[in-house]
Amino acid sequence: MTNEMRGKIAIAGLGYAGLGSSPGWTAMELMARATKVALEDAGLTIGDIDGLCCSTFYHFFPSLTAAEYLGIQPKWSNSDMVGGSSFQSYVLQAAAAISAGLCSTVLVAYGSNARSSRNIAGLLETPLFDRMVQAPLPITGYALAAARHMHLYGTTRRQLAEVAVAARQWAMLNPDAPPLPSLDIEEVVAAPTIADPLSKFDCCLVSDGGGALILTSTERARDLKQPLAAVLGGGTAHWHREISQMPDLTVTAATESGRRAYEMAGVMPADVDVVQLYDAFTINPILFLEDLGFCEKGEGGRFVEGGRIGPGGSLPVNTNGGGLSFVHPGMYGLFALAEAVIQIRGQGTTRQVDGVDIALSHGNGGTLSHQATTILGSESSL
Repeated sequence: MTNEMRGKIAIAGLGYAGLGSSPGWTAMELMARATKVALEDAGLTIGDIDGLCCSTFYHFFPSLTAAEYLGIQPKWSNSDMVGGSSFQSYVLQAAAAISAGLCSTVLVAYGSNARSSRNIAGLLETPLFDRMVQAPLPITGYALAAARHMHLYGTTRRQLAEVAVAARQWAMLNPDAPPLPSLDIEEVVAAPTIADPLSKFDCCLVSDGGGALILTSTERARDLKQPLAAVLGGGTAHWHREISQMPDLTVTAATESGRRAYEMAGVMPADVDVVQLYDAFTINPILFLEDLGFCEKGEGGRFVEGGRIGPGGSLPVNTNGGGLSFVHPGMYGLFALAEAVIQIRGQGTTRQVDGVDIALSHGNGGTLSHQATTILGSESSL
């Protein structure tokens, strides 16, 4: 995909299914349920799909398994697995495939029964050097990053708590979120420590769920059912696999993925109306807000103070409640994309932000390892 492709591909359908706890449903069944919703949302049928991108924790050949299960024979497929950012990466790759004429309509899908099966940790590869110290991953890696940020920049536990509280406030406006009670900063700070300095409420939910997106040309999407959500730009980058090999615990490859996405989209951080960030832990949004240019390095903790990223704040972040308070079925990236689409369409009901024309969705894979940024725009952004 090149700059000339800005806005030429769009997300025409979205769906999710089985969020929260769905005992008795397999990952593939949840993916299929979400695909059905996405097809109905777009006004398409399974016969329209000729491209496929998908991943799960449970399948060695996910695109082969999903295609067989769904009854499609795609012209092009990809299941490059880079963790929770896979889906932002898939959007970029699918857009390139459509623009190159390799296919016309791509399904991006995910399914997980992480909560009901309690089956994730045993499936995850433990990197070599991390294995030597027998650290429970991934939380200890994020705790290292949080502790380093606190040491270098004076970031506080209360500032981390601001991220969790804002996410909960957004989730309470989202009818699809679980019925969680309200949360305040004191509760987050006083909660049991899981990996110092991160407490219980600094950590994401463990959920079941399936999600699906459908991409096609913008020209075709205009004739389908939903308001336009065009792909304006995207970028990916990765610098390490293991947290012990991360060049700087406070700087992520989002500095590169974001720059490439902004350049392709022809926008700057100040142009972005809503931001959907991969918030597996509260340190993540602080790092990504810095690395994506919304504030200077080291200012992220102060930036989120005072409800700035919550409802009514100057920069709405994770308007669905994020992985902290909405859903996190092992990998969250697809749901961050779906919320960006919902906000662009103006379909967020009680959580809808006024006048959204530009939405940024950012995915994180591994332990702050792979970063992928997608920028979407409304019809008026083209």
